[in-house]
Amino acid sequence: MTTSSETAFDPRVFRRALGNFATGVTIVTARSPSGEQAGVTANSFNSVSLDPPLVLWSIDKRSGSQGVFEAASHFTVHILAADQIELSNHFARPQEDKFAGIAYEAGLGGAPLLHDCAARFQCERYQQVDGGDHWILIGKVASFDDFGRSPLLYHQGAYSMVLPHPRAPKKSDPNAAPAAMHGRLMSSNLFYLMIQAVNAYQASYGPKQLSTGLRTSEARMLMVLEDSAQLDLVALQREVAMPTREIKEALANLHQKGLVSETAAGHQLTDAGRAQTEALWDISRRQQEAVFAGVSAEEIETFKKVLKVVMQAQ
Repeated sequence: MTTSSETAFDPRVFRRALGNFATGVTIVTARSPSGEQAGVTANSFNSVSLDPPLVLWSIDKRSGSQGVFEAASHFTVHILAADQIELSNHFARPQEDKFAGIAYEAGLGGAPLLHDCAARFQCERYQQVDGGDHWILIGKVASFDDFGRSPLLYHQGAYSMVLPHPRAPKKSDPNAAPAAMHGRLMSSNLFYLMIQAVNAYQASYGPKQLSTGLRTSEARMLMVLEDSAQLDLVALQREVAMPTREIKEALANLHQKGLVSETAAGHQLTDAGRAQTEALWDISRRQQEAVFAGVSAEEIETFKKVLKVVMQAQ
């Protein structure tokens, strides 16, 4: 556990603590009167008011795109869908022209409208508020589209996605309904069963992994690096579901802990890193053995085949 008195509000540690609040992921776009376009990835989006319909997001005052948003009459907020990680990473990277090769159309105020997102809100610039090292931009929603796609999430420095909460009453709950009351249809629905299984597995596995002192993003980074000789930043971004900024921060933390070193060819595990990664895999193996203790080897092989069929069905 980390407390503020121990960290004296170290910005990186503070931001990691804030990362426990899961958010969606957005791309906000705008076009200035002179025709300059801007697009940034942001997870600071929130609703403000229903009457009038207001939303907000914030942009770093040092951002090279800030001038476009300040000059633009409108901006559009795109809530990204779960399969738009690459688009999120694309707009998070500094580039001369972020819209090169990207399909879009012009919306209100000329703000680019991106496709295939979960929802998007075209906003008239309403108010700009000083928010420390960020500007808080409030927009009045003039038009919106709800495409109903499953959203991309951001939690503890890594991309994530929505899984329905099981909502199952605890066994100790005296008011819990009998199992038969939950219905035959739910108990035989494969999607429902898979969700329940993942939630149950993660509930006991997650705390064991965190007991190593590593964040989920750091543990994921070590396990990916163990599978490869050396990976540069581009390759890492391809292998882990994390934004560039979080990859850099996780690497910095792992370097500081002496678990990862950097060479001209990329990042690799140190001896201490290999030992730590083996400990992570050991936790994973022991968890798997405990959960599947009563399942035969043949049944496990069949289970693996079924899982692969499900993964390849899309």
